[in-house]
Parts: sequence; structure tokens; C-alpha cells
Amino acid sequence: MSLTRPRALARLLAAALPALLAMTPLQAQEQPLEPTGEWTAYSQGQAQLPPMGWNSWNAFYLDIDEEKVMANARIIVDSGLAKAGYRYINIDDGWWLKRDTQTGRMVVRTTTFPSAALPDGSTSLRPFTDRVHAMGLKAGIYTDIGRNSCGQTFGHGSPNNPVGTLAEREIGLYGHVDQDIGLYFGEWGFDYIKVDGCGIRGMGADNPNVANGTYREFAPLIDFDSLTATDIPAVQALFGEVGAALFRHNPDGDFLFSICIWGSADVRSWASRYGNISRTSEDIGPYWGRMLHNLDSAARRPLYAQPGSWNDPDMLFVGTGDFDAAHLTEARSHFSLWAMINAPLIIGYDLRKATPELMAILGNRDVIALNQDPGGHQAALTYDSDEVQVYLKTLANGDKAVAVFNRSDRPLEAVLTAQQMKYDPAAPVTLTDLWSGEASSFTGEQRFGLAAHETRLFRSKGTRELPEGHYLSELPGLIHPAVDGVVRPEPDPSIHRAVVHWSGTRGNGERPRYAGWGGAQADASPHLQVLRIANREYASGIGVLANSRLEVRSEGYRRFRAEVGVDDSALNKDQQVRFELYGDGKLLARSEWMRFGEAARALQADLGSTRLLELVVRTAEPTDTPVPVTWGKAALLR
Repeated sequence: MSLTRPRALARLLAAALPALLAMTPLQAQEQPLEPTGEWTAYSQGQAQLPPMGWNSWNAFYLDIDEEKVMANARIIVDSGLAKAGYRYINIDDGWWLKRDTQTGRMVVRTTTFPSAALPDGSTSLRPFTDRVHAMGLKAGIYTDIGRNSCGQTFGHGSPNNPVGTLAEREIGLYGHVDQDIGLYFGEWGFDYIKVDGCGIRGMGADNPNVANGTYREFAPLIDFDSLTATDIPAVQALFGEVGAALFRHNPDGDFLFSICIWGSADVRSWASRYGNISRTSEDIGPYWGRMLHNLDSAARRPLYAQPGSWNDPDMLFVGTGDFDAAHLTEARSHFSLWAMINAPLIIGYDLRKATPELMAILGNRDVIALNQDPGGHQAALTYDSDEVQVYLKTLANGDKAVAVFNRSDRPLEAVLTAQQMKYDPAAPVTLTDLWSGEASSFTGEQRFGLAAHETRLFRSKGTRELPEGHYLSELPGLIHPAVDGVVRPEPDPSIHRAVVHWSGTRGNGERPRYAGWGGAQADASPHLQVLRIANREYASGIGVLANSRLEVRSEGYRRFRAEVGVDDSALNKDQQVRFELYGDGKLLARSEWMRFGEAARALQADLGSTRLLELVVRTAEPTDTPVPVTWGKAALLR
């Protein structure tokens, strides 16, 4: 077979699945921004709330077995963690023995999963999933979108890698999507699947085990260091095929689809239409700097997370390294921040070793409630710096959650203001500390002393600055950037760059990779500047590029209003833009054509029974220089 065959097959697949392909940003720019009247974020699967559970990888890597997995499942039940919401028990890489090349069926490694050995000599993980389900839990499985797994791609010589001939060692989904998904869900009864992408990233001719003939070359579709060298449509097509197979074999929607390509392949622009959770970075590690890296990959994009489709900065490392029982401040910060940004709460620790203090962190019901709040709003940054950050999250009952986070390794003082929380600064604000239970109140502002790496986490009540409704930036879970105006995806330079633990200081350091730069932002311009129109600043609003369309769920609100214009951060000062507001596909309001430097104009409409708003901004002429625009004080009013 030709060494370029994988790329050719992926292109054929792309042609065969047009309905599953989302538009690339450039394609979206070239096509009309006409409203659809439909919410297009992913609505299949079981992820109205971020998933919670346990995964074997961080605890055991490839060295997993049935006893270890079931022992942790038993602790989750017996400790009360299951009642707190942890329900998925996910086996990661290392469970397989080989693929039967006669039938194409996967063969389970029965020396490590003995219940998989059936009397007729075949193997099945159905006994394993039956055991998990009998405990009131759900079961998850791991695979790769390519021919080979991450353990095979990067874990040379690791235990539990598949064995056999070259073909028998090809245990990934590639060429077997429908068969494998049917086996894992239809026959074996799994509820969750994590689909990795190492097999389409690292199995080129430079892989040492490809060079020595252990594995077959797969011409990479993902170039991790270059977006332009990545075949984005082909990657989308492969994940689209998995999504279609999941729906075929689970027509009742009882599944969860985890996309794991680490922010590559411009996944920011299409993951929300393809799966339930999407990794935003490389693997996390049990190191403070690595936690910051993974946090940053998701923290500044709350508009790209909605019920049904969440940002995934990777699993929890509470219990290990910088987050172990000797570092409870760091462990609480890690857990608090993952809860605030609606990250999946997937434990990556061998709970057989957990101290009572670590179990208390993982089981804190008040913190978990923030993550599982039915409002589905990822916390947005209301204050952002390299040292201190303040995260604000709107809760379904009208309360706010706020996290004051010291990123640095020295004690600091921080001031929290009512205005940062979008409360009336003249009215009292009450705070309940979710770690100590202590209650307090302030008017105007409150000063806190923060230990190194400490996060103060509160549930608050106050008088809203906008009592008759909410600013859109308070409600990111109601917003889906169907088209965000990004013309050329660029790596995000705002993500913390830490030493990569698997390579140390070899090479030249990890470069920015997540292509989120210039995307839609809450209370900031697309490139993280202050929202400003004609020298007037806006503390609340949505920043986005022109040639964009934002879908907004508006049911229950009766009026929309905003002050709109070209943002002062624009480099393209000659292009005209026009703002349009649609309700259920019909035009409700439209601005005049506007230029840089012109004063903001009011845009408002009565909504009546409108269920879906679409906020559209067009340029008068095609442009290769994106124009940042501001929906200042954009609000839904009751």
C-alpha cells in the first residue's frame, strides 16, 4: 500500500460525509452568514452537565488491570463519591491484546482482564461493564482515531502494548469505525468513549518503530507544530465518522463522545458540533506549571462551552506530585478551578492510596455543585493577570460563584470588587467560603490575603448591576459561536508555557499550539484588549471578529439591547461593518454601516416568544484583515 494511502482515504471519507463536516473558518468567511434559526452546537450524547468519574491513565498509564480498576470503582461507591456525582469508570490505553485479522474483532488481554475470557475461547469486556453497571456506575473505553494508540506511538516498550503481527497490532479505529463502535457500545455495553489522535499524528516515517518495521507508516494528518501542514478537513471527517457510528449504535443517545486531539487541527472551530468534550491542550502533569498551561488552554474561551459540549483541559491530578497530600493548597486550587471552568471532573489517581484530606477535596459537594450547576455557564475571567486572576460564574438560581486565584509562588494581596462581580457597588455582597464554610459580607470591595498558589472560592449573593436581566457575558452557556470570524487560525500566545515533564528542557521548549487566538471573548476584545468603541470603554460585552454569527438561546427573555461598533483595537480602519440581529431566523434589527472611530450605536429588539437569537456582523467588502467588533453591554432583559 502506498505510504500516502491514509491521507487519500481520509480525503475520500471527507467527500462521503459532507453533512458531518463543519466549515473551516476560511470556508465560513467565504460563505453567507445567513441565520439558520437553529442551535447547532452538539446535542447528542449524555453531557448536559460536565461528566464526572475516574480514569486509569494518570494513575497507572498502560499498566492497568481489572483488579485496579474495580478496586477504584468500589472506593468511589463506598466513599460516597458516586452519590456526589462521579459515575464514569473509564479504562484508558492498555486493555487490548490485538486485533483478530480474520474477523477484525478486538481481542482483550485476559491476563489483565480475566473476566473477559469466555468459555468458547473468545473475549469480551461485557462481563466488565456488567460489573460496573451493577454498582450503579457507567463504563468508558479508550481508542484512537488512527491505526495505533498513543501507547504504541510514544510509549515504546511499555507494558500492555498490543502484540502479534503488524496487522494484529493495529487496534485503532481507522478502517474499523463501525465495527469497533458496534462492538464497544452495542455488544460490550460501554457508555463513554475517549478517542485519541496519536495514530494520525506520530506514526510517520520518523517514528523509530515505524522505521524498524514494528508498525506501519501513517502519513500524519496532524502536524502538531504547524496548523498549515495539518489536514483539518480530513481530521474532521474521521471524527465525524465516529460521531455518526455512535448515533447509529446508540439511537437513544446514551453515550458520551470525548475528542482528544489536544487543541490541534483548529478543533476550536468545529469540536462544539462534533462531540461532548474536547481536549484543549496536551496531557496534564502533576506539576504546578503544567496545571497552569492546561487551565489557560480552556479558561479564556467560556463562549466555546455549552451544555452538551464542554472544554476539556484534561483529567484531575489531585493526589499526585504538586497536588498530593503534602500540597493541599495546590490540590484545592486545581479542583476549584476545574469546577469553575466546567471541566470534566475525571479523577486520575489510585484512590486506594488517598488520604482522608484528599478524599474530602474530591468529595466537596459545594464545589462540585458549581461544576454541575444546571445553568451550564463556564466561569469567565473578570480580572486577568500573570499573578492573580478572578473567575466569575453565574449560577442557575441567580447566585454567583467567584474564585480569587494566586497563580504565583509567593503570598499576595488581592482586592475583589462588587463591580467585578457585576453587582451594585453600593449594595452589600455576601460570601460563603466553599472550603471553610465561613460567611462574610462587604460593600464596594473586599481585600484578601492569598497564600502562594491559593484559590479563595466563594458562593455569593448581591444586587445585580443589571437587575432586569443579564449581560450576555454572564451567560456563556447560552452562546454558541457558530462562526467566529477567524480567517487564519493562529496559536494562542496567552497560554502559560511550562517545562514539559516528558522531555524536560531538551529541545527549544513547547510553543503555543491551541488555535484560539482571535476567537470570541466575554468582556474582552478577540485579542484580549479592553472592549472600547470610539474611546468609550465597556466593562461588559462580547468581543468578536466581524463576519461572525453567534447563536444565543433567548427563551424566557423579552428584550435584547446592545451598543455596537468597531472596536478601537482594529488595525483595519477603513472597512465598514454592519450589525444584524435575528430571532428564530427572522431579521429583528440592523445597524447602519459603521467604521472605525464612529460612536457606538444602539441595537435593540423586542423578542416576544423568540427562542434563538443570532448576532451577525458583516463587512462591506471581503477582507483578509479581520475587524474586531464589540457588542457593548449586550444584554438579555426580562
